[in-house]
Amino acid sequence: MAYHPKSDFLRVMIERGFLADCTDYQGLDEALVKGVVPAYIGFDATATSLHVGSLIQIMMLRWLQKTGHKPIVLMGGGTTKVGDPSFRADERPLLTEDQINGNIEGIKQVFSHYVSFGEAAADAIMVNNAEWLDGLNYLEFLRDVGRHFSVNRMLSFESVKSRLDREQSLSFLEFNYMILQAYDFMELHRRYGCLMQMGGSDQWGNIVNGIDLTRRILDDQVFGLTSPLLTTSDGKKMGKSQDGAVWLNADLVSAYQFWQFWRNTTDADVGRFLKLYTELPVAECDRLGALEGQEINDAKIVLANEVTTLLHGAEAAAAAEATAREVFEKGGTGDELPTLELSASDLGDGISVVQLIVRSGLAKSGKDAKRLIAEGGAKLNDADLTDAGLFMTPAELAAPIKLSAGKKRHALVKLV
Repeated sequence: MAYHPKSDFLRVMIERGFLADCTDYQGLDEALVKGVVPAYIGFDATATSLHVGSLIQIMMLRWLQKTGHKPIVLMGGGTTKVGDPSFRADERPLLTEDQINGNIEGIKQVFSHYVSFGEAAADAIMVNNAEWLDGLNYLEFLRDVGRHFSVNRMLSFESVKSRLDREQSLSFLEFNYMILQAYDFMELHRRYGCLMQMGGSDQWGNIVNGIDLTRRILDDQVFGLTSPLLTTSDGKKMGKSQDGAVWLNADLVSAYQFWQFWRNTTDADVGRFLKLYTELPVAECDRLGALEGQEINDAKIVLANEVTTLLHGAEAAAAAEATAREVFEKGGTGDELPTLELSASDLGDGISVVQLIVRSGLAKSGKDAKRLIAEGGAKLNDADLTDAGLFMTPAELAAPIKLSAGKKRHALVKLV
């Protein structure tokens, strides 16, 4: 990055690896130096929680506030009814209004851990674009807003072009998404003085549209800034594990499971992830990321503790580390492990160990569980489990048992 910013926010974005592109470095930098810049990121409510893939954007909002500016968290109560087609191979399933509102309630829980909300100039606010999108008059919207959009230009954006090049259907509903997102930016500028939209680099076309619309209708200058779309060093999409999405809500992924996800980071990603997902000084992130051998595992524990502390608190991070040490170093069970609780009615006369492995989340199906046992990857109370036909009686489950899949994935089973 050749640009040398004067503002703290742009400096942090560049130094820590958050910045993929910006519509006007100098103009944005000058605005950031001049006073408080309100900036937003939109989050569509497609699930009851955000996952780790959204954490880079959440950390951008956190750094925005830490450097003296105002985060606007935009909940897509309106745009979720359409669905963002960006770089998708198919149309998103349409959700009902009740589903969307339920998802928004779940997503809201995360943000208070990262930004502080209130009435002061740099306090964060959360708004829902359904406030202005739900009441739009279609003909007025087409006449006042739609006329500013060139279909030729919209077709040239990579997010749309890639879909059409693969001859995959793009519905008229989805095609409207970029117009609605552009309208969001203009409306946030009009209502809250929002000067910047941030998002992943797949949102570049949508952001540019919003800047152009604001200039055409309001004759005001606003800015856009994107972050890189993150993959791990082995090419996997950020936010996914072998068990599925790593959700940010504790009722979907426990603090221990969250901690363990970061502890399992690939060696090559440690330094980069420390810069993006923690607030440790950049020099310390580089030092830790350069460690090798056993020492890189210590750096991964630092990463896991720092990231888990931000979301779940220091106590939960310490408990997760203690559980991991007990499980991995001492062969114990650990209080914080994911736990399958069975009642007497669940158990009946007994249950197969294959069912226990599946129900505890260590395998996706009975077939996967049997393969795990056959390949020597399963353990019962830290002893090799070799019999896929093993049947566990209520008496054998009177005390909690520990199941393991490989070296890093464990679960408890206990009667309640």
